[in-house]
Amino acid sequence: MTNTRRAFIAAGTFAAAAARAAAQRHAMWTPKVGILVNYTPGNVAFAKQEGFTSIGIWAQPENPLPVDKIREDLKQSGLYCSVLGVTANHIDPDPAKRRATNEHVAKVIEAAGQLGVPNIGTMSGKDPSKKLDAQVDEIRRVYEEHYFPLCEKNKVRLVWEPWPEGPNVATGPVGYEALFKAFGNSPYVGIQFDPSHYVRQFMDPYQAARDWVDHIYDVHLKDTEIRYDVLHRTGINPPAPAQWWRYRIPGQGEIDWPKFFTVLMDKGYAGAMNIEHEDDAYRPGYNGNEINEGYRTGFRLGLRFLRQFVPV
Repeated sequence: MTNTRRAFIAAGTFAAAAARAAAQRHAMWTPKVGILVNYTPGNVAFAKQEGFTSIGIWAQPENPLPVDKIREDLKQSGLYCSVLGVTANHIDPDPAKRRATNEHVAKVIEAAGQLGVPNIGTMSGKDPSKKLDAQVDEIRRVYEEHYFPLCEKNKVRLVWEPWPEGPNVATGPVGYEALFKAFGNSPYVGIQFDPSHYVRQFMDPYQAARDWVDHIYDVHLKDTEIRYDVLHRTGINPPAPAQWWRYRIPGQGEIDWPKFFTVLMDKGYAGAMNIEHEDDAYRPGYNGNEINEGYRTGFRLGLRFLRQFVPV
């Protein structure tokens, strides 16, 4: 083969690779947008009829998970289920409570595997009596003993929501750094990013998303309103109860959603994003496990707002 021939082939190969890279860079960003709810056939039908494309399902001990029925409903609806949600303290200092939690989460991991759901949305676990490094060591030990063999078998990972009031050290970059240092390159842990929790902690959700996007596998869409008229009078630790912040439907709080979505879009985030509805303006939430009309109105308004920025 002549040098000219080799150069021609090399140039063609390079051009093809460049074209593929350009196509990937300019591909339409089409994340799935859904709702996070308790399971009922009616809730799945609501998500479908309103134009959502994904759903997250709570899997607390009090929420039944009829796997076969859920699988059939998801298949018929065409909705993508990105996550099963469990609020749990995996390293509870009470041995009986820890054992019950570990056993329940193990069952949820198995249910996720049967459903083809890739993520368990949860908290890291927390023991306030211990320093951060000791807590992280215990979290890693418990996960490796109780969860990771099941995660490997079922192709599931645990993703941490940065809920600051919860049993959680994964509330932001400091916790993330300690946890991911301990877990290394484990494929079985990650982040469930929720910008609302950053806003109410006066942290930067946009920079955090940019810095940690490679670990983000699921997203909660929830806003936070800061009541500055109250805050300026009471401070963040008022001597008497005062609501200086509250969670809101997307678009009714402080978050710059175009800025947040631009970070995810630029970084190629391809996971699902589900509205986590904790807005008291659109409640009550449930009648049993069925979502009420006020709750549905909140979801509808959230989707109407999000359509401006996200192809749905």
